[in-house]
Amino acid sequence: MAKRYDLVAVGAGVAGGAAARACRDAGMTVAVVESAQFGGTCPLRGCNPKKVLLGAAEALARVRALRGKGLRGEPEVDWPALQAFKATFVDEMPGRIEAAYAKRGIDTLHGHARLTGPRTLDVDGQAVEAGRIFLGPGSAPAPLGIPGQELATLSDAFLDLAALPRRIVFIGGGYISFEFAHMAAWAGVQATVLHRGPRVLAGFEPELAQVVVDASRQAGIEVHTNMPVTAIERGADGSLTVLAGPGGARAFACDMAVHGAGRAPALEGLGLAEAGVAVGPHGILVNEYMQSTSNPAVYAGGDAASTPFALTPSSNNEGLVAAHNMIHGNSLTVDQAGIPRVVFTVPPLAAVGPTEAEARAHGLEVTAHQGDMSDWLPWQRLGEEHTGYKILTAPDGRIVAAHLAGHHAEELANTFALAVRLGLTAAQVRRTIWAYPTSGYYIQYMLPQE
Repeated sequence: MAKRYDLVAVGAGVAGGAAARACRDAGMTVAVVESAQFGGTCPLRGCNPKKVLLGAAEALARVRALRGKGLRGEPEVDWPALQAFKATFVDEMPGRIEAAYAKRGIDTLHGHARLTGPRTLDVDGQAVEAGRIFLGPGSAPAPLGIPGQELATLSDAFLDLAALPRRIVFIGGGYISFEFAHMAAWAGVQATVLHRGPRVLAGFEPELAQVVVDASRQAGIEVHTNMPVTAIERGADGSLTVLAGPGGARAFACDMAVHGAGRAPALEGLGLAEAGVAVGPHGILVNEYMQSTSNPAVYAGGDAASTPFALTPSSNNEGLVAAHNMIHGNSLTVDQAGIPRVVFTVPPLAAVGPTEAEARAHGLEVTAHQGDMSDWLPWQRLGEEHTGYKILTAPDGRIVAAHLAGHHAEELANTFALAVRLGLTAAQVRRTIWAYPTSGYYIQYMLPQE
């Protein structure tokens, strides 16, 4: 006999959880299906554990920058102790999340979900019927498509390493590789980043991405562009060689190669064709209401949906928007304006809104205001050498975008996100009274003056 629910959410990550909780609070009967641990990527094998591990690198960088300026000596990263500390944030999370679902009256189903029709699913042999289905299965590392790709360590495994090898090559020049490379390099690893194209950290202002590259190199990380990886080979002694460049002409010896070359929607085995759910090159095709363009009973959000951002806050928002529309009918759309994105390197790199090139390509008239903050008090007092900002404003003074590199870039980005979403002008922000001496106080000097 098939179980029946008003909503079945596939994937117990941020998007699926947000949709499930909101629908249950509205009185719907709800089940959440998860094939792994409840919680999803961010709290278990992404944002949260990553940020905990990076805490040691951030602290060590602060100490090193102030050596001779009031500090002497230098601590060392104790990786096993750091991993034990990380475990206190992660290990109990799946049980706590599942218990919270149960307390709310949401059923939790463990297993692989496969859609068998427009409103039906199979969960490891159990038939399930649903009035609505929300798909939030997340993402998985995209295949490298090279000989020896099975020798690459995936990001999940890297975050759980009991010990760090001496030499690591990170494949790809995006978020994952740079964050992990900083994590490793500040712990004493010889880290190398290989990127296939001419520019790393695509989607960020090139000048500010370069600030992070400069900081990475100063931290001892080798960064190579125009270096596509062509193969990974294992030697008789167990070490690896990563072949890269035209024809694999360059050989990079290492003890571990980490796959940081992007992720793809985790759609394999979901039975989307049987349910009539259309898929594009970037995931499940949805309309402005987060509803499948081909099956009105299905909604989707998070990394598996074809939406502009694969970020935790945007995933949560997409789940909530989908829930509203499943409850009340399609009436709420996702507002993508001013969503901040951050690369948690040392220092961090943050962006809100389009790059200058993207803005102009979309016909926006903008003026760029840029500089660095290294001689401003909040950064100078920390010995911060690698900083930068670029703020884009419209002819009427509205703040269109903000791009930042340096200490507190991620926090400043939140302030700029609010400004962009509310349509604030540079003059309005300048007239705000800020606490002093804080990083936020100096926002006024990043903006055009009257």
